[in-house]
Amino acid sequence: MRVMIGYPPLPSPKGVPLLSQNRQFQWFHKPTYVYPVIPAWAATLAARDGHEVRWADGIAEGWSPENFEQTVLDFQPDLLLLETKTPVVKRHWAIIHRLKSLYPAGKIALCGDHVTALPEESLNACPVDFILTGGDYDFLLQDLLRHWHNPSDWPAGIWHREAGRLAHTGPFALTHALEDLPLIDRNLTRWQLYAYENGNFRDTPGTYIMAGRDCWWGKCTFCAWTTLYPRWRVRPPEQVADEIGHLIEHYGVREIFDDSGCFPAGQWLRKFCELVIARGYPSRVTLGCNMIPGVLSQAQYDLMARAGFRFLLFGLESASQETLSQIHKCGRAADIENSVRMAKQAGLEPHVTCMVGYPWETEAQARETLRLTRSLFDKGYIDSLQATIVIPYPGTPLFRECQLNGWLKTEDWDRYDMREPIMKTPMADETLMALTRGLYRSFLTPRFLWRKVRSIRRLSDVRYYWRAGLRVLGHLLDFRS
Repeated sequence: MRVMIGYPPLPSPKGVPLLSQNRQFQWFHKPTYVYPVIPAWAATLAARDGHEVRWADGIAEGWSPENFEQTVLDFQPDLLLLETKTPVVKRHWAIIHRLKSLYPAGKIALCGDHVTALPEESLNACPVDFILTGGDYDFLLQDLLRHWHNPSDWPAGIWHREAGRLAHTGPFALTHALEDLPLIDRNLTRWQLYAYENGNFRDTPGTYIMAGRDCWWGKCTFCAWTTLYPRWRVRPPEQVADEIGHLIEHYGVREIFDDSGCFPAGQWLRKFCELVIARGYPSRVTLGCNMIPGVLSQAQYDLMARAGFRFLLFGLESASQETLSQIHKCGRAADIENSVRMAKQAGLEPHVTCMVGYPWETEAQARETLRLTRSLFDKGYIDSLQATIVIPYPGTPLFRECQLNGWLKTEDWDRYDMREPIMKTPMADETLMALTRGLYRSFLTPRFLWRKVRSIRRLSDVRYYWRAGLRVLGHLLDFRS
């Protein structure tokens, strides 16, 4: 069979959509392309089973809608798989209507957190053929293709039409073993499209991997991927180390970011670090990952530094313990500064993510987060941050809480794109937007800027800081009034 995995271009005056491999959607003035690991595994598994696979990321390719449509018509896929998210799902419905009118013989499937939460909505809104629910849509696509001609044997987690009615094969089950996954075919999936325009990479080319699905904590009420992965699973540390070696030897990758919701800790982390040190990888590649504050000790951060880690992304979210408790965030507000201090002491470069616009959050509480990030920059404990407005995606506990309490301003999914607050809060919308811009400007302290100037050792450092500066300017535009 011919299988296409694609991202149709979504031209917009708002910028370039950050859609793939993303727990929260944003339009970016300065494009960032994130390698979509799960769809890449889906393409690899389909190709390994003998199907003819076409990777068609019209966003990363910079295609026009007409380019994408022509690619579909030229390839004539038996099945086209599209990943969607809440803020663009209505645009994907329109694209599916258009593709079906151009090429009615082809089947189309949707996957992602939005359609997992609301599968019937998309089946009623457009002529999509299949909804693949849950986060293992790489395995699920493989199973669907294997049982294509025997619908009675389709795997659990698929919504479709049967005799004119909506039908499904039961709730999705995360039963596949991650250690059964092959190495991703990075050439098939055009990995170089995502290897340079990405703010997480100091050294390029870079790429993404995933040691686990998705987060061993998995309770944050705002996280869309809790919808996809209600159960934590992790690959063996030996397998992840093997993948890193493969990326070094076969693709010349210089930086790797592991995009598990939180990198595995405990004995798994120790074993992994020992493996990459023993193999000599730290001299050849730089590593990064997501981490939760308050989990690791100084000795563990030191070990990660010896293993070649550079970039650690901490989910700070808020300086208010009340807010952290309300969203069931792992760790305490008191842990944040100590964790980034230890990471920095180990020689790592901590990055923090923070959000404003919680329904209960006062302006004074939001300004506490701003004061904390400014202090962390000034003390030299963090090197960068990402600031966002909280968006309650369908399927998350926060969305259900909003419905229960009447906190939602709208259920027009087009407006869930972080360009405006969607939840009612004690603050005015402009105050929230200004606070978000203020978070991005919080690095502007004399001590932080002087340390950065003194840290420049090579031309690549200058290039990295230049790219980072352009991204900050882009984010200030992203959150303008």
